[in-house]
Amino acid sequence: MEGPGSLRQRLFRTKTIAELKECCAGEHALKKAIGPIELVFFGIGAVIGTGIFVITGIAAANYAGPALVISFVISGAACLFAALCYAEFATMVPVAGSAYTYSFASLGEIWAWIIGWDLILEYSVSIAVVAVGWSGYMASFLAGAGLALPPAFTNPPGVDGGILNVPAILIIALITLLLITGVKGSARVNTLIVAVKILVVLFFIAIGIGYIDTANWTPFLPFGWMGVITGASIVFFAYIGFDAVSTAAEEVKNPERDLPIGIIGSLVICTILYIAVSAVLTGIVPYPLLAQTSAPVAFALLQIGVPWGAELISAGAVLGITSVMLVLLYGQSRIFFAMARDGLLPRSFATVHKTLRTPVRASLLVGAVTAVMASLLPLESMAELVNIGTLAAFIIVAAGVLVLRRVHPDLSRPFRVPLVPLIPVLCILFCLGLILALPTITHLRFIVWLAIGLVLYFFYGIRHSRYAEHAS
Repeated sequence: MEGPGSLRQRLFRTKTIAELKECCAGEHALKKAIGPIELVFFGIGAVIGTGIFVITGIAAANYAGPALVISFVISGAACLFAALCYAEFATMVPVAGSAYTYSFASLGEIWAWIIGWDLILEYSVSIAVVAVGWSGYMASFLAGAGLALPPAFTNPPGVDGGILNVPAILIIALITLLLITGVKGSARVNTLIVAVKILVVLFFIAIGIGYIDTANWTPFLPFGWMGVITGASIVFFAYIGFDAVSTAAEEVKNPERDLPIGIIGSLVICTILYIAVSAVLTGIVPYPLLAQTSAPVAFALLQIGVPWGAELISAGAVLGITSVMLVLLYGQSRIFFAMARDGLLPRSFATVHKTLRTPVRASLLVGAVTAVMASLLPLESMAELVNIGTLAAFIIVAAGVLVLRRVHPDLSRPFRVPLVPLIPVLCILFCLGLILALPTITHLRFIVWLAIGLVLYFFYGIRHSRYAEHAS
């Protein structure tokens, strides 16, 4: 190892692949228990949920109109480029931490901290947004069954007389407890839920396609092409789950084979379903009406006189969004765990339970913080904040692929991104374009979050990094 050196050397020190894999041994190792099918279902479980059941209505009504299908194609293309980059890194470095770990291997500690802090924002806010969507569908489902919940306990403060979103708190607490018990059991529960969720989505497409009124697709571009691009930056939220597959790398039985299958396979399946649902949804309901609801798919079936179908959709959405929260809470706890294991966050959160082999403390902290966020914050502003964090993560992962290909061309790469440098460069350009399309207030919030993170790094992370100690 090099000596302590200059500040620049400390900021940009990288971890070798051997050092990264060394973390997977000993008392801080996680149990390997996940196979390829479970990984694909992990990806689908995270991606198919709030994107279809909640965000489609927001994006169609306010940004893209019927051209929402094009917004999904654009976002899906950006994600495919990113997925290829993630797959290369995940097979090289099958270690918990996702983009945080990949940045440490390619760009250095300061970039690893920035992307790790970014991922904390992305996942925490994602979980809160999804929990709010789950609460909305659960309230709709219970109201249809004659058990309406009072608005004071289903909305955040300042929204329709809300005080506290209690259902959102309860579902996060239950999933956190499930994750603590072990990854194998959590994966089985997720697989079962995802199977039901896919059937519900296919049911909506099959029923709705017969009620499409092509007049609802006119005008196709009510907000122009800028609206389509902005819509793509909003619905990008719908895709964020696929990168959660890479957070499971350390717990996969055969990562070199299974991780590319899980990452790319789940993304392709989800993109096809998103395009089909958005086409049917905007064909059934005039897009301005979608602004009236936080449960657009169930709302669409009510509009065409299929109330029993709306109830089924609400039940499926509750289950489907549950699996999204399960995978996102899982991913967030693993990222926090990886950063704590490196000393950039308090190392007490890197403790692994001796019997369950799960990061119990990290999971409890993530569950508590996200439950508070979900109970108090409104939906739309949070969704936009998640998107910019995700796009920034994708840019850094793509840049990391380019850097490692140049600096360490001979490293073993079980999966290789094709057409380098074209694919990583396209990923960077697509993601930059979507970032620029987001509202200015979102950019400012993101800058504030990064500034807070840099203060924490220079006052805590750089001093407690286990690699700084090794260097000393």
